[in-house]
Amino acid sequence: MKILFSPAETKKSGGVMGQITKESFLFPELFAYREEVLNRYQNCIDTASDEQLSKLFGVKEAQKFAKYKTDLFSQPLMKAIERYDGVAFDYLGYGKLGSGAKNYIDQNVIIFSNLFGPIRAGDFGIPEYKLKQGEKIGSFAAEEFYKKHFSQQLDDMLADEVFLDLRAGFYTKFYKPTSEYVTLKFLKNGKVVSHWAKAYRGMVLRTMAQNNIGAIEEFMKMEIENLSIKEIIKKKAHTEIIYNITE
Repeated sequence: MKILFSPAETKKSGGVMGQITKESFLFPELFAYREEVLNRYQNCIDTASDEQLSKLFGVKEAQKFAKYKTDLFSQPLMKAIERYDGVAFDYLGYGKLGSGAKNYIDQNVIIFSNLFGPIRAGDFGIPEYKLKQGEKIGSFAAEEFYKKHFSQQLDDMLADEVFLDLRAGFYTKFYKPTSEYVTLKFLKNGKVVSHWAKAYRGMVLRTMAQNNIGAIEEFMKMEIENLSIKEIIKKKAHTEIIYNITE
């Protein structure tokens, strides 16, 4: 069962030296498009003013973003799921999972990177980088580019199963599902939670991995700590499960 997931603006430092190649990523046949975005990003870093870089990185002080003014292609690499370091990833706790649960995530989770586009969680080729959510690379909108060139391959991959879309709203700009999919909404005291929805997405993914969930029918029966189903709304290909937070 495939799960679509958001990245995080915060990245872990470090990794091992290697090369960014088409074999590193989901859809290697489309690597030329991915490489075009990376080259645009690198050119922007090499030529932009500090004011422009501040906007690109979402960091105000130049001394705080100096480490991102580097050659993207010569940086240490990490597995995608290990590079990102935000609330959802903290609550997922990938590093503390067993090998079976890690393999489940590596193979089934598709992360929608601001810079690299749709990548598998297990793709090993992600350097540390900085790109503010929604920020253009110069005048170039990466989300529109990836949507144009990657949507058909994503459609083909996801067509044969109902999948779970755990992305934040912005990342639907990279890909709009055309086959059956499920989204989740979390309520606390009758109100929709926003920031803490990231935490619950991480918790849901962790529980799925621990239980090796292979189909939506299994997911619907799965017990998730501190969550109870309040309502299920189905509209054409889209099913939304609304959870009450019970803690």
